[in-house]
Amino acid sequence: MEQIFFPHSERGHANFGWLDSYHSFSFGNYYDPNKVHFGMLRVLNDDVVEASMGFGTHPHENMEIISIPLSGELAHKDSTGTNGVILTGDVQIMSAGSGIRHSEFNHSSSKKVNFLQIWILPKKLNIEPRYEQKTFKEYDKKNKWCTVVSPNDSQAVWINQDATFSLSSLEPGSPLKYTLTNSNHGVYIFLISGKITLSGQTLERRDAIGLWDIKEFEINAEVKSEILCIEVPMIR
Repeated sequence: MEQIFFPHSERGHANFGWLDSYHSFSFGNYYDPNKVHFGMLRVLNDDVVEASMGFGTHPHENMEIISIPLSGELAHKDSTGTNGVILTGDVQIMSAGSGIRHSEFNHSSSKKVNFLQIWILPKKLNIEPRYEQKTFKEYDKKNKWCTVVSPNDSQAVWINQDATFSLSSLEPGSPLKYTLTNSNHGVYIFLISGKITLSGQTLERRDAIGLWDIKEFEINAEVKSEILCIEVPMIR
C-alpha cells in the first residue's frame, strides 16, 4: 500500500473578493509540482461565492466537471440548453467533451454558496457535451457509502471515466469499509467535515489522503463526519 497525506493548511488559496477558493491541486496562479493531479483526478477546488456573484460564461473541453454544493444554491446555465439551480444535496456533472460554454452564479441574493468543483480527466475525447444532475438524500449516506458518480450505476450521475464518487455521513462507533472496484485504481479521501482515522492517519476538516496499491480500507469517525471518496484510475 502507498499513501500520501494532504493537510488542508497546505492547499493553494486565492481570494478575489467575490470568490474565496482553496485548491487541492495546481490551479490558476497556484502551482505545486507535487500537486498536479492524483491519478485521473486533476482539480478539487473548495469555492465560496458571494451572494449574486459567480463565474461568467466561459468554455471547457475534454474534461469531466463535477459540482457538489455543501451549502447554498448554485445557478447553472450552459450551451446544451440547461438552465437550472443546483441545491445542497445535489450532485451535478458536465461532460465538456468536444466543447461547451457555461456559467455558474450564486442563486441567492443574500447568502454565500460553498461548493466543491472537481475535474476528472476523461476516458474518451471529444464526446458530445452533456449535463446531468441528481439529488441524494441524507439517509442514503448515513453510516454507509452512497455512490453519486459512476460509469455503471444508474442511481448515480454518469461519468466518462472509470471513476466512482461516494459520500458518507459517518457517526462514531460505525466503522466503514471501502473496497476498490479495480486493483489499478487509487482513492482520494477528502474530509468535508468532522474527524476520522484511516490507514494510521488522522484527518480533520478539509484534510485529504490518497491511497493506492490497496484493495480495501476502513474509516473510523471520532465525531460525526462528512466524507467524500473519489476512486480513479492511476496514471502509471
